[in-house]
Amino acid sequence: MRATLMYGAGDVRVENVRDPQLAEPTDALMTVSRACICGSDLWPYKELPAAPTGRPMGHEAIGIVQAVGAQVRSVKRGDLVIMPFAYSDGTCTFCEAGLQTSCIHGGFFGIGEAGGAQAEALRVPQADGTLFAPGTAGDDSLLPSLLSLSDVMGTGHHAAVCARVHDGAAVAVIGDGAVGLCGVIAAKRLGAEQIIVLGRHPDRIALAREFGATDIVTERGGDALEQVRKLTRGYGAHSVLECVGSEEAMTTALQLVRAGGAIGRVGVPHYEEIAAGGPMFYSNITVSGGPAPVRAYMEELLADILEGRIEPGRVFDRVIALEEVPAGYRAMDERTALKVMIKP
Repeated sequence: MRATLMYGAGDVRVENVRDPQLAEPTDALMTVSRACICGSDLWPYKELPAAPTGRPMGHEAIGIVQAVGAQVRSVKRGDLVIMPFAYSDGTCTFCEAGLQTSCIHGGFFGIGEAGGAQAEALRVPQADGTLFAPGTAGDDSLLPSLLSLSDVMGTGHHAAVCARVHDGAAVAVIGDGAVGLCGVIAAKRLGAEQIIVLGRHPDRIALAREFGATDIVTERGGDALEQVRKLTRGYGAHSVLECVGSEEAMTTALQLVRAGGAIGRVGVPHYEEIAAGGPMFYSNITVSGGPAPVRAYMEELLADILEGRIEPGRVFDRVIALEEVPAGYRAMDERTALKVMIKP
């Protein structure tokens, strides 16, 4: 089959690899109907050291089950399924608590034994706990939003939950990428009265407004802080969604949140520690978040998608064939595409 491999920074190739096979009785095999390139894939695209062996890429997909192991009970051949970016058994103490990204038998696609989803097919470990069958035929117009549940919509929702977004809250969203835009959807869905997006790309800002953003701050640093303070009567935001992962973004989040407020951080951190320990303590600021357990949120968010209340699939602004994946990476890296969908 054809699959995407990254051999180093900027070196993405689509090559022939071995077809996936069932390895454990808890496995499933699925053909990939839709996959995508994630903003977090751009970190290795910029930084991965060159190597003779390519790294399988991709961790978001929807597809059709082709075969299941002898112990799989929740899905069957022919089912349309959503594959979260992490696999999990669904039965351990962490899975039962809704934290599948910490499953004691779990892991992440594109890392270790699990293959990458930017491919024609994939082996899914722990299929019963991992795959989610939405129970719908999945016409083409619905597939983008279903795909968003595999990562970005669930991650944006996780940021909002961790930031304790509530009815009437003032929310600041740092980052106008796909996760940040889905965070806008989540904040509105949870009842936020004011949603301030920090971003500067006109097309993304327009979409943020359609999703529910009430204010846009294009400045950075101290100027951004001043603008958010003005918009929140000098208090700062009740909830801040940090959807970037840089030290600058986290520093900004700590500056924007009001005393007693909360920060939901879901951007993969590219810094060693969080500064401002003193101000965090004396202002009673809560910092929470991490890899989103999107599997826990799928059923809840699916209902709103099927009822037409939210349409997170709109974050996909380019569709490419599998062979075009290297160009898709370039487009996202150059900011000429927000989020690229792959149709193998």
